[in-house]
Amino acid sequence: MNLTVDTFVLGPLENNVYVLRGDGCDGGGGACVVIDPGMGVGPLVRALRADGLTPGRVLLTHGHGDHIAGCDALRREWPGVRVAVHADDAAMLGDAQLNVSAAFGMPFTVAPAEELLSAGQVLELGGEDIRVLPTPGHTPGGVSFYVPSIATVFTGDALFANSIGRTDTRFGDTAQLLSAIRDHLYTLPDETRVLPGHGDETTIGWERQHNPYVRQ
Repeated sequence: MNLTVDTFVLGPLENNVYVLRGDGCDGGGGACVVIDPGMGVGPLVRALRADGLTPGRVLLTHGHGDHIAGCDALRREWPGVRVAVHADDAAMLGDAQLNVSAAFGMPFTVAPAEELLSAGQVLELGGEDIRVLPTPGHTPGGVSFYVPSIATVFTGDALFANSIGRTDTRFGDTAQLLSAIRDHLYTLPDETRVLPGHGDETTIGWERQHNPYVRQ
């Protein structure tokens, strides 16, 4: 099955929210995966409904508020959906201080995750692998989702086009983030498409050669 990606830029922080689906995943309640549903998911919900898509999983790259805010809205629309986050970020979902939403003056929490992820785990959609890569440093349980069949990695706030995630928030660790990028992202093929949590897409090859914060 050929997987494709739809991108929605939502909320006041212009989060990139991604829908990963396959050729056969449309109409009749077809399955898909939603990655990092942040604030203002109304357009996303309407688009999924229009295409007859049912999210099977919500995958979170990390537990910050702007990446988790839409989880409960998706649960209300599709009660069977399973939210998945790395175990080390799980507590953030239920704590406005930990998920830093309180620091932005709009504290909120969402229900606990139904599934706890671990580094190296392999998930599946339409018979294709979704690999959980450890990319901590922005948060303790930060992960990226690598889909080899479409040469694409979803990096959340770990790696951006010509930049990296901030590490001046609670539990941030610059050395850990740089090491994770070198060891787990820069080892991917040059042509790998990088879809970050904010901003423009890029490629692993470009970032390896040109990213001013971390080169290899």
